[in-house]
Amino acid sequence: MSHDDFHVEPIEGLPELPPEGEKILWQGRPSWWALAVQSLNLYWVMGYFVLLGAWRSVVLAETRPLDVSIAGSVPFLVLGLIACALLVIVAYVQARSTVYTITNRRVAMRIGAALTVTLNLPYRWIGSADMDLRKNGVGTIALELIDEGTRLSYLTCWPHVRPWRMNPVQPALRCIKDAEKVAAILGDAARTEVTRPGARSPQMAGVAAE
Repeated sequence: MSHDDFHVEPIEGLPELPPEGEKILWQGRPSWWALAVQSLNLYWVMGYFVLLGAWRSVVLAETRPLDVSIAGSVPFLVLGLIACALLVIVAYVQARSTVYTITNRRVAMRIGAALTVTLNLPYRWIGSADMDLRKNGVGTIALELIDEGTRLSYLTCWPHVRPWRMNPVQPALRCIKDAEKVAAILGDAARTEVTRPGARSPQMAGVAAE
C-alpha cells in the first residue's frame, strides 16, 4: 500500500493553510539533474574517477601489455559509476521531497529528505536576493536574511543554501527551471509587500542576477 509522507499538508509544500489575504504566486522544486551537477558536483566526481583510471592504465602500460593496462582501469571506472549513481539518487530524492513556494507575503521552503523542515521567510526578513542563472534557464536564487533573530543551520538546510556562505547562511531556491521568471515574481511580490502600509524592511528592492 502506498504511503505519502506529506499527506497531512493541506496544500503541498505548506504545513497549514495560508492566512486570509495570502495568495500562492508560484510553486516548484529543483531540477534533479541540475541539482546533481551543480550541488553534488557530479561531473567533478566523474572526472576524478576517470583520471584515476587513466593514471592506473599509464602506470601498468610501462610493464604490462596494452589490454592488461586498460583492464586495470576498469575497477576505478566501476567505482566511479557507482558513486555517480548514488549522487544522482540523492539529488532525485532531494528534488522530489522539496517544494518551494512564493506567496504575496513570504517565501516558504519545504526541504529535507530524511529530516523534513519548512522554512517560512517573510519578506520583511529578506534584505536582498541574488540569482545565478545558467544558459539553459535553470538558476538559483539566494536570499540574504536581515532579521537578526533568524539563525539557520547550513547542514540542516543543505543543499538548499548558497554554496560556501555559512555565516550567515543564505537559504536558496536551488536549480529551479525558468529562474528568471521566478525571480521576477519574487521581486514584484517583495516590492509590493514591503511598500504595503504597516510593513517594514524596505531594503528588499528586487532580485539581482549574477
